[in-house]
Amino acid sequence: MIDFGGDGPPVLLLHGLMGRATTWWPVARWLTAYGHVRGLDARGHGNSPHRGGGWHTADFVADAAELLAGPSEPTVVIGHSMGALHAIALAAGHPDLVRGLVLEDVGIDLRGRTVDNWRALFDAWPVPFRSLAHVRDFFGPAGDYFAQCVEKRADGYHLIAAPQDLFDVAAEWGERDYWDLVERVCCPVLVIEAEQSVMPPGQQAAIPHRAPGGGTHVIAPGSYHLVHDSASEFYRGAVEAFLSDLLSG
Repeated sequence: MIDFGGDGPPVLLLHGLMGRATTWWPVARWLTAYGHVRGLDARGHGNSPHRGGGWHTADFVADAAELLAGPSEPTVVIGHSMGALHAIALAAGHPDLVRGLVLEDVGIDLRGRTVDNWRALFDAWPVPFRSLAHVRDFFGPAGDYFAQCVEKRADGYHLIAAPQDLFDVAAEWGERDYWDLVERVCCPVLVIEAEQSVMPPGQQAAIPHRAPGGGTHVIAPGSYHLVHDSASEFYRGAVEAFLSDLLSG
């Protein structure tokens, strides 16, 4: 767990697959004006003590629920991709813990997609990377993000998260949809979709309509999957407007 600081209502940040809590730092800097911001390293990621795979969505949600059991008031949960899915599941299963959701480029029904695409992607990466500069050059606009997701070993830089653990996590997404969880979310929701989203079209727009708590769906112009990185000003404006309304009530 990373404590980014700030005072006021609790805010929890949940990262995407391959990421870690510290990748939220550019967002956390301005989020601290709205509350006490923390970030959680998901199992198999960052500094999480959980290694070895074999986990399911419920395991990640249980970790977040345990962390949130302490605050005296419900938490605003902000998630990206995998983290957004976990945020939905957290709000569905523990409505008393969640005040509102911000969901960034999340997939609800990825049935039919297999981990073969992930394997092909990883196999094409020049791992080990020779330096952090190599990481940044290879990933281009997302280079700073991925530079935080690698660690130095004797032969160069490798992903902190073990690829097989990532494959295991992603495999579940191809086997079921999560609309049953969306339909149990009773808090307000803000969905921020990437203009160049990797998620199936139409699903994210449907989330606020199918969630009992309602909410808003927006598309960030010119953005790719990492919306808070590729369209940072749009993302900030949308989140600040949502939080201003949510926390003033």
